[in-house]
Amino acid sequence: MAIHKLTDLKIKARLKEAYDRSFTPDAKNALLGDGQGLYLSIAKNATASWLFRYMDDGKAKATGLGGYPAVSLQKARELAQGLRDARASGTDPQRAKREQETQRRLEQSRAKTFQDCAEDYLALTETAWKNVKHRQQWRNTLAQYAYPVIGRIPVSDVTTDDVLRILKPIWSKKAETAGRLRGRLECILDWATAHGRRTGDNPARLKGHLEYMLPRLRKEVEHHAAMPYADLPQFFVALDAQSGMARYALEFLILCASRTGEVIGAIWPEIDLDKALWTIPAKRMKAGVEHRVPLSPRAVEILRLVKPFANGVYVFPGGKKDMPLSNMAMMMLMRRMDLTEYTVHGHRSAFRDWAGETTDHPPHVCEHALAHRLQDAVVAAYLRSDFFERRRTLMADWATYCLSARRAAAPAEAVPETASADDEP
Repeated sequence: MAIHKLTDLKIKARLKEAYDRSFTPDAKNALLGDGQGLYLSIAKNATASWLFRYMDDGKAKATGLGGYPAVSLQKARELAQGLRDARASGTDPQRAKREQETQRRLEQSRAKTFQDCAEDYLALTETAWKNVKHRQQWRNTLAQYAYPVIGRIPVSDVTTDDVLRILKPIWSKKAETAGRLRGRLECILDWATAHGRRTGDNPARLKGHLEYMLPRLRKEVEHHAAMPYADLPQFFVALDAQSGMARYALEFLILCASRTGEVIGAIWPEIDLDKALWTIPAKRMKAGVEHRVPLSPRAVEILRLVKPFANGVYVFPGGKKDMPLSNMAMMMLMRRMDLTEYTVHGHRSAFRDWAGETTDHPPHVCEHALAHRLQDAVVAAYLRSDFFERRRTLMADWATYCLSARRAAAPAEAVPETASADDEP
């Protein structure tokens, strides 16, 4: 028969004593024994919890039974007796408790649905995504395609068949969306595996897995994300607040509807300021044909602004002598302006959209402005002119449009710095 040494009155008295001492230097921990391994541990701050202490292979061990008074004296004695019975059958209570806790956590984790895990993953990662559009695309594709199929399924039960049910309907019709969605599913399922919420291979993995279950797609032409031409006038206003050589290079690129490589590789011998002409040699052109660019008044003004700061032959120099601006400098400028969803090259598309939708300039003149080869070989054979004078009018109209929102009384131009650390990637 166990000899019980504790009563509720004794415990309350000791707790009151501990509380009175908790604000003094005399505060200390206390351990009250009830008999046969059951103890009440009282901390310096007068909180108390039950312990069952025992010896296992000569080593002292203890396992918690809960806090007092949530676990009463009577309940603690019952729990202690259960552990004594377990000890008698050869079970280590401490190890058994750890195993039970592990199993409980595993069951809780596995009970989490795919949508629960997706939301947990997004909460962890999307704060690092500066692009609001990117965050919205993640949520939209999951909500539209994944959640209706597997949103309520425990993440541990998601299979390859489930992933295929999501992807097959859009794999060929919406190839780009399907490819991105598959990658997002793979990330979420990898995250769930890393957190112990599922085991085994990732059913959304493409290489060596889904690539043998889904038709191979023709690689789509990747179009450069273009700023809508309607936004360009205000973008030019925003450029006024920027400094550095990249700011002038980007404005010049847009006004000339040129490619990045053509602009950063431009050298002064190619420029005739008096004739407002930029002649790009064939070796620097994508089509391998010399291209003459009529310069608008603002484009000429930019060239006159940067010319005094040339440190070599390049029109838009980089930080080192006789080196051009980095090919990443204009892109980094747009990133600093929080325009990560658009590309520098996309401004050519904006020019073409503006010319086609808002002007009467002939298509072949617009295509020549972009140094494009005409698609129709027969038409190209008859149109042997580069329509330079007509393109001069076109580029002047384009410049007028781009600059239309700038302040009527613009402040004096800032001195263009040579490429700074901000201009480089």
